[in-house]
Amino acid sequence: MQWRWEWTWELLPRFLDATGKTLMAAGGGYAIAVVLGLVLVLAQRTPFRPLTVVVRELVEFIRSTPLLLQVFFVFYVGPQFGINLSPWTSGLIAIGLHYGAYLSEVYRGGIESVPKGQWEAATAINMSTVQTYRRLIIPQALPPAISGMGNYLVGIFKDTPMLSVIGVAELMHTANAVGAQSYRYLEPYTMVGILFLAISLPTAFFITRFEQWVRRKMGM
Repeated sequence: MQWRWEWTWELLPRFLDATGKTLMAAGGGYAIAVVLGLVLVLAQRTPFRPLTVVVRELVEFIRSTPLLLQVFFVFYVGPQFGINLSPWTSGLIAIGLHYGAYLSEVYRGGIESVPKGQWEAATAINMSTVQTYRRLIIPQALPPAISGMGNYLVGIFKDTPMLSVIGVAELMHTANAVGAQSYRYLEPYTMVGILFLAISLPTAFFITRFEQWVRRKMGM
């Protein structure tokens, strides 16, 4: 089978449009995960024991089940409870929930890396719990967490093809549609691989550089 260059160039605008939608899905899901992960880790550190146990078990449940199952659950099971969501919204929620659970563990590792003396100092000067986290703990916990957060950003981008199963028109969905129409899968699947690579590698490089910059700024 020979590569059809002219056809490939004709497909390029369609795949670039799908790339934009893929980036939107990854960015939206990551934004939800960043916020949700912080909420989950803080909820596990409250003195209210029942809440801590429930949230911890919820995190373990989400981390122990496949993202694909969660995508199906949000999109197909939700309507049985009166929750009707579009494919885009369902996909963003599923990605946010899934990676929020993972990011909560990244945050936990960062928070636990803060020396205990910092907590004792905050208590000694009468800082509230909110002030302690906002002014002291979280700024010190984030630099060690940047690497893990960056890895999951790339992971989310690579997992967006799972949203194609509920009709989200991202890169993989577009490639499958083109292949089904033309009965040729070499060009569309190769283009998808190249586009994912072209975005993932620079992103990973930027994250590494950003982590180094933050550590230098904080004298770490």
